[in-house]
Amino acid sequence: MTQRKGTREEWLAARTELLEREKELTRRSDQLARERQELPWVPVDKEYTFESNDGTKRLADLFEGRSQLLVYHFMFGPSVEGWPEAGCPGCSYTADSLDGAVVHLPYHDVTFVAVSRAPLERLNAYKRRMGWSFPWVSFGESDFNLDFAVFTEDERRSGKGFNFGTAKHGDIDLREQELHGLSAFALEEGVVYHTYSTYDRGTDALNATWQLLDRAPQGRGENFEGWPRRHDEYEAAAVRTAGNA
Repeated sequence: MTQRKGTREEWLAARTELLEREKELTRRSDQLARERQELPWVPVDKEYTFESNDGTKRLADLFEGRSQLLVYHFMFGPSVEGWPEAGCPGCSYTADSLDGAVVHLPYHDVTFVAVSRAPLERLNAYKRRMGWSFPWVSFGESDFNLDFAVFTEDERRSGKGFNFGTAKHGDIDLREQELHGLSAFALEEGVVYHTYSTYDRGTDALNATWQLLDRAPQGRGENFEGWPRRHDEYEAAAVRTAGNA
């Protein structure tokens, strides 16, 4: 596509018109945030356990004394072909943005934790490799991801109802395969409530790189072959490319 060129005056007129639509989007986004907070809270009756660096914890323990909890469902299985010793590249790409942001959450009564099926020792090793500091726990063989992928009872183990039935991923068994997402919980008078979950493009806003690219001259583009990578793999890729030149 040939990009339209113009004068500063033409740019300013077009930019001012676009600003009105950006402001409209901001107002709508604020309204959606309020609507998220108005969703009914559902009590979590099932018991889940997680292996952490401080020992075995229940879901209520993950709040760390606060009233709100955000959980990132990080794709890292116990033995997944292609990344047996590393987490999903896409989740790692998002985690780079999360790591710098979540340090502020405890001071707003919010705890953040990433959860994965992989054993704790593998999570810790990968976390050291990536240089992340956020808490990360293993839910092992429990049904935590199954239950909070928000499938219908008949579909949740096949994957056909992923993202509330709006995204079709074929026959996915979450006991063997992985999908990412974010879930929110509240703790009130000793009761844990599930308040919100989002998946697929609903997690875009968590990733600062996507937001920056959306404001770059050519946006996100359409070619994602070999990109994004884990952040420590770009230099190695550049070396390999130079070696083949």
